[in-house]
Amino acid sequence: MKLKISCIQMDIAFGNPQKNYKTVERLFDKTSTEKPDIIVLPELWTTGYDLTRLNEIADFKAAQTIEFLQNAAQKYQVHLIGGSVANRVDKGVKNTLLIINKDGRLVHQYSKLHLFKLMDEHVYLEAGSEKGLFQLDNYQFAGAICYDIRFPEWIRAHTSEGAEALFVVAEWPAQRLSHWRALLIARAIENQCYVIGCNRSGQDPNNQFAGHSLIIDPWGEVIAEAGESEEILSAEIEMDLVKEVRKQIPIFADRKPEFYK
Repeated sequence: MKLKISCIQMDIAFGNPQKNYKTVERLFDKTSTEKPDIIVLPELWTTGYDLTRLNEIADFKAAQTIEFLQNAAQKYQVHLIGGSVANRVDKGVKNTLLIINKDGRLVHQYSKLHLFKLMDEHVYLEAGSEKGLFQLDNYQFAGAICYDIRFPEWIRAHTSEGAEALFVVAEWPAQRLSHWRALLIARAIENQCYVIGCNRSGQDPNNQFAGHSLIIDPWGEVIAEAGESEEILSAEIEMDLVKEVRKQIPIFADRKPEFYK
């Protein structure tokens, strides 16, 4: 079965959720002409990295953003990997990925496990503790957020449970673009899965972001790649290819996890 994926690579207004909702609304409308099965948004798209103000601007229990995405999913009849948002919970703020199906149902929430100390995430955010596994159209997928991709054992914890595509949402900086590309390609090859990386474009007061969203097949071949600016990156993925690749080189059957501790 083929699935059409569209990544919304967008600039993010620093600390201005209302402006970002309007931008995403405009881009959803534009993306709908591509008729995708799944639309992906980047990391922290409602607030950007305005970390010092998160207690003030974060969405309480992500309620406003969930409603916004549910309405969009039903309007356009599309599954949403709703990027991640600053999610204010009872004790602190989490960086939470939201999965909404085309019927408007909240399928899963995953809060970023690995907090990036170089950008002070550990100071302003609380780490999650649950896996990013979820199902859409009877396929098992996984979600990860930015820094998570530097931890191959965390990604393998999902693919060893059947995930056939990994959706990565990010605010990856331009100075480490080569790492972004290399890590995503490596995760695709070693897990024999599709990897869809949706990065932001533009800049904030402290960072220039890389763009270069990517869609990569289970052989590690780049199917589609964006540039640095705002862009809708779309490509079809053939889900049967995952099983073919895993059958041809049976790494999951040949694993010896008892020796990996």
